[in-house]
Amino acid sequence: MALPTNGRVIIDTTVGEIDIELWAKETPKTCRNFITLALEGYYDNVIFHRVVPGFLVQTGDKTGTGGGGESIYGEPFEDEIHPRLRFAHRGIVAMANNGTKNSNDSQFIITLDRADELHGKHTLFGRCMGDTVYNVMKIGEMELGNDGRPVYPPKIKSIRIVDNPFDDIVPRITAAEKRAQHRAREEAQREREEAERRKGAKKNVQLLSFGEDEEAAPVTFAKKAIVRPDLVDDPEAVAVPDFVAAPTKSAPRAVVDDDRPKKKNDDITKIREKHAQEVASSANSRKSEIEKMEAEIRSLARRRGGDSDDELDAMRKAKKGKTTKSYLEEELARYAKGRGLHKKGKRRDEGDVLAALSSFRGKLASVAVEEEMPAVAQDDDPAVKDVDADGGEEGETKEAPKLGYDEDPGMEVDDDAGFMGHALRFPKDDGEESMKAERDYEVIDPRQRGARAKEEERERKRAMKAKAGRGGRNRY
Repeated sequence: MALPTNGRVIIDTTVGEIDIELWAKETPKTCRNFITLALEGYYDNVIFHRVVPGFLVQTGDKTGTGGGGESIYGEPFEDEIHPRLRFAHRGIVAMANNGTKNSNDSQFIITLDRADELHGKHTLFGRCMGDTVYNVMKIGEMELGNDGRPVYPPKIKSIRIVDNPFDDIVPRITAAEKRAQHRAREEAQREREEAERRKGAKKNVQLLSFGEDEEAAPVTFAKKAIVRPDLVDDPEAVAVPDFVAAPTKSAPRAVVDDDRPKKKNDDITKIREKHAQEVASSANSRKSEIEKMEAEIRSLARRRGGDSDDELDAMRKAKKGKTTKSYLEEELARYAKGRGLHKKGKRRDEGDVLAALSSFRGKLASVAVEEEMPAVAQDDDPAVKDVDADGGEEGETKEAPKLGYDEDPGMEVDDDAGFMGHALRFPKDDGEESMKAERDYEVIDPRQRGARAKEEERERKRAMKAKAGRGGRNRY
């Protein structure tokens, strides 16, 4: 069972409040030092200068370096180790020292976890209460530098005493008085700076003087001429001319005026020559490019097997304007020249193909006329005999003439035109197949089935209401 506490303070930091209960009965000297420093405002604006993740956070040094701190006793005071106060969990508040015994001043630590290794070495005098321990954990999760110091260290704003177990404490200076003195010092510093600024404005800072009674010499400034030296060719020609007296320096100006047009003419001549050279070089380069393209066209035409020289001549004539053929006519002529070429480069006359196409059209026309004749009798007619493809009766066979290897079979002639007279006919549908499909394949719509179920439910409810109404009337 933990010992009862006696005293309570709230530390207001930049990350939130930290509520601490004190064991003033077990550690009276340590708690008196802590409360007195808090009443005097010693911890105001002090940073957490050291953080060890998962172990502890440390503060209480007014210098912010970890090497400072002072107690109310004027020197480090002794430890107060109690056997029943142990570092059993996080949020334990204890005094920090320099690694030796009895070296306590103003710095204190707050643990972030169980720390049995600190027992017997540091004076434990308080603990964090409630959810404020999470603000301490937040400090332990901050970004750290190479020396274990937070990159952005949190700060103690002030410490509020909620329960003071020592009624006889008389602070050397209260926190309010200390803040008032600080404000007074800042105000006096601002007034001194303002007075120095006003006093310095009356002095001539451009003079180097070591005596106050020495008179200041007048300061003269040399005026500069408002001219553009880069726009003036002759510096002597910028003087204002005297229209009353005779001009004495007009001769050099006349020489300058005579020389300028010559210089301009020379520049224009050089520019024209340079432009002509550029035009000639561009024409030569274009001509060489055209010749190179023509050579490439010749090589491509040789690979394709065409007449490259004729194509190039036609292109040259078209460029020079000697021919009046259009581009379409040239393309048609080229197509007519290469029409009928096989892959091997042989030519073929397509007249036989056109003749075969015309004959096939005639056959189709004759068959279309024959379709208007009455249909042939069915197979069940005994008067009709089955005829095979060669025109003989059923059962008769004809032997094909055998050809030897040396005999020429000749061209095969396909004179079977019966296939062109075939027509696609279907038996007449009397509706039996459609009815069979509707009977065998039932289409089920889930929405329709749901609507039907809802309608049946409504009918059942109406029937029940009607039945209930008839029963009520019969009762009376």
